[in-house]
Amino acid sequence: MKIGFTYDLKDDYIKMGFSPVEAAEFDTIETIEGIENSLKKLGYSVDRIGSVKSLVSRLSAGDKWDLVFNIAEGVNGIGREAQVPAILDVYSIPYVFSDPMVLSLTLHKGMTKRIVRDAGIKTPQFHIVYCSGDIKNVDIPYPLFAKPLSEGTGKGIGALSMINNGGDLEKACLQMLKEYNQPVLVEKFLPGREFTVGITGTGSDAKVVGMMEINFLAEAESAAYGLVNKKNYEKLMKYTLPEKEMYDKCAETALAAWRVLECRDGGRIDLRNNESEEPEFIEVNPLAGLNPIDSDLPILSRMNGLDYDGLIKQIMDSAIKRIFDGKKQQS
Repeated sequence: MKIGFTYDLKDDYIKMGFSPVEAAEFDTIETIEGIENSLKKLGYSVDRIGSVKSLVSRLSAGDKWDLVFNIAEGVNGIGREAQVPAILDVYSIPYVFSDPMVLSLTLHKGMTKRIVRDAGIKTPQFHIVYCSGDIKNVDIPYPLFAKPLSEGTGKGIGALSMINNGGDLEKACLQMLKEYNQPVLVEKFLPGREFTVGITGTGSDAKVVGMMEINFLAEAESAAYGLVNKKNYEKLMKYTLPEKEMYDKCAETALAAWRVLECRDGGRIDLRNNESEEPEFIEVNPLAGLNPIDSDLPILSRMNGLDYDGLIKQIMDSAIKRIFDGKKQQS
């Protein structure tokens, strides 16, 4: 089977003038090579395509693939992660991971939380600040937590996100509105333990492949799992396995959110415990980082006994079953 491979290479964007923070979501060559090597071990023929613009050029030239492994993040707009899947849909080329609707929805953290909340899944009370005039309308008891509405990889999350009073709130919102040129999600800060849950599969076939608790060391930049702490996790963080009772609670919440959001094939759900030590939904990453060494999904998979090649295999098995077994049933 010929597999196309779409991605955004970080080095390319750095050369174009993007700052390291602006390029934080894009993938390193180590990630590209890691995925490619695993796919080849599984017996697939891999054709590197690259970014969405490269995809358009290749399609215009008449190139086709049996399946595309898509991790392209895109650059502009709330639908940036959905650009590659949308184009592939036009050409009837199947792909791994979620569809344009899911990738657009989940990049908007506020809309995602509305759907999760309406499905009866616990998530912190929140308010979206669209402009400076909206700050006064935030009516949630302190402490609060603020982050850009539509960023990933912990961008915009750090010490500034921890809010204890009106002054903190105004400072955080004004800075984030200016720096990221997008609304700010302000939510009730949950005081309990923090977890990230890895999932593979789709719908009723979705399963938890592992999870880890996020522990902040004394040297951590803040008690917020943001870009600095993630990038320097070996020095600033400690990852541990939760006990069975908490594991089961987190698995139930994460799978419920994964299914109601209709995510596919593989990704991560972030949770944090409330005052009653019940996990609540924080956010979902349907295009989770897949660096073999440093990304959370491969890390937590290893901690739970699943190596990198095994993780890629489970993701591919989900896509193959979803796409090709579904076609057999329809014929």
